[in-house]
Amino acid sequence: MNGVFATAVHALVYLANHPAFIDSETLAFNACTNPARIRLVMGKLHKAKLVITKEGVKGGYQLALAPQQLDLCQVLDAVDAPVVKNAWHSGGSDMNCLISTGMASVMDGVAADLNQLCRKHLQKLTIKDLSNQIFAKK
Repeated sequence: MNGVFATAVHALVYLANHPAFIDSETLAFNACTNPARIRLVMGKLHKAKLVITKEGVKGGYQLALAPQQLDLCQVLDAVDAPVVKNAWHSGGSDMNCLISTGMASVMDGVAADLNQLCRKHLQKLTIKDLSNQIFAKK
């Protein structure tokens, strides 16, 4: 998973526990990142209709759905992040070896399978579930 997904989940759990509109500076401080990064992530969540926005002094972000209705797969889709991505492929298509020429597509298939399995799992986890896990440790 990438940092955009982790930031999005963090922000959504924070919003789930704060009913008022929360500004990007507050979210950034809590997530230990910068407001520009928060605004980028929240823009994606807003486009996916997972959060609503309000401009002005008392503006910011608020959940568009109840925390128990918002699963992590929706968040993953909103930020367009695969769980597993092959950033590099071994071998080469110009090699005279079946292993070298075939490994990239085989590993891409493994990554695709892992993404499907992870998506199914993430559909079962909600923002409310993560919030409950955090506060159960209290």
